[in-house]
Amino acid sequence: AGEARPGVAATLWALNGALGRPGPLWVKESGARNLRHREFLAPRAALGAAFPGGQGPVVLHCPALRGPAVLRPRHLRPVLLADHLAELLRAQGVGVRLVPALAQEGSSEVLRQLRIDWPSGSGGSSLPAAVSALKAALGRAPCATVCEQGPGTAALPEGVIGKVHLKSFVEQQGLVGYDPNLDVLLVTEGMLRSLAELQQVVEQCLVSDPVTLPTSHFPGGLGSCCSIVHVVNCEEEFQQQQLDLLWRILDPGAHTALQKHLVCGPVKVTNPSSPIGADHYFQLRKRQMYEASVMKYGELAQDEAWREVIDTLTAAAIRFEMLSTAHRSQITLDLENSSISTKGTKSGAFVMYNCARLATLFDSFQRAVEQGTYPPLPPLSELNFSCLREEGEWLLLFNYLLPFPEVLQQAAQLPTPSKGIRITANTETVCKFLIQLSMDFSSYYNRVHVLGEPFPHLFDQMFARLRLLGGVRDVFHSALATLHLPPLSQI
Repeated sequence: AGEARPGVAATLWALNGALGRPGPLWVKESGARNLRHREFLAPRAALGAAFPGGQGPVVLHCPALRGPAVLRPRHLRPVLLADHLAELLRAQGVGVRLVPALAQEGSSEVLRQLRIDWPSGSGGSSLPAAVSALKAALGRAPCATVCEQGPGTAALPEGVIGKVHLKSFVEQQGLVGYDPNLDVLLVTEGMLRSLAELQQVVEQCLVSDPVTLPTSHFPGGLGSCCSIVHVVNCEEEFQQQQLDLLWRILDPGAHTALQKHLVCGPVKVTNPSSPIGADHYFQLRKRQMYEASVMKYGELAQDEAWREVIDTLTAAAIRFEMLSTAHRSQITLDLENSSISTKGTKSGAFVMYNCARLATLFDSFQRAVEQGTYPPLPPLSELNFSCLREEGEWLLLFNYLLPFPEVLQQAAQLPTPSKGIRITANTETVCKFLIQLSMDFSSYYNRVHVLGEPFPHLFDQMFARLRLLGGVRDVFHSALATLHLPPLSQI
């Protein structure tokens, strides 16, 4: 094992290397008796599982960013989910592209405040040509007619350039999972522009990653194409199904057949005085976080240096509020009566608080080393982990450090649907994992004095605990990175 801050993770990696697998596969053990006796399960079938050496590209399309002049909380949910899912997939070696690109002038400040890493741009000079090509395809499509405007023709809504008979196309192709109310779609140039942008991103994926390997992450074999996942809220699912079918009609390629829909449940806002925007939602949570911090830390929380801390805590609170519930379920936001606590065990602020406690612990240890109170942390090979006798220590090891790589892999899975176009994801997994880890770490940390008296006969246990908690710190940092949340050094 290397010596550069490997923590316990390096020990586990070396163990897995000895077992002949590049990545760990462990079964979570919750039984107190087994944890006391330091038992764990490593099934032979699991250890023999083969992992692909690479993953095919995927396009995550979030139409919530395409239309509304004012983003609302219901728009934020699919955007945050797509942003998180993109990081989870990248952690598994999958190439990810996000669509649509945000126009520079239309970029929302709230996205920046929530640390949503979304591409921006105008679509490039080739987009008009792509739209023209789709217009030509509309004129040739058997299920479509181009609308002529002129004297004697029926009046059509402004901007309509054609009609497509979606219902007959679905029946002819034997497609399942689409809304039975889909019928005739009035095609606008805006729709074609949306499809042209998707088309361009797919082509860029195939150019930048021309060789793709089979993968267990996506429905069906990817072959030489990339998978397209439309991440939508339930209110816009019908419109996205229309665009899905329109794209299949105008561009009957292999990639359009790989379209899948990841649908988010509704976001209900209780007691709203008026329709609330996402920026108002952020500012309200920020004010609540500031008031909670002042209540706990007094004047310290009013210091200028705390402004970034408050912003990070607010982003964490909103991300956990939106992502710790299964994406299919409804979220209820009580904006008027709800308040945020820095230590509420179900909140993102609580997770950040415990991450900061770890940072404080290691800062304190480092200062003590510099002052000569403790010797430096010895190499991994010289540690005696048999000194770890607390049940809470083995709980942290077996329930969090060991299974963490599998948690990330599970969260990135997009299981193949038995039929239809809807897929589900386990995007709540990381938030729930971090909340439970924070609760168990907090319980252990409140009970155990890690930095003990500077007596040589106590150093072995202290060093083993520090290495264990170094692994816990690594898990916190890696998991928070998938949420675009930086670890805090103070709170």
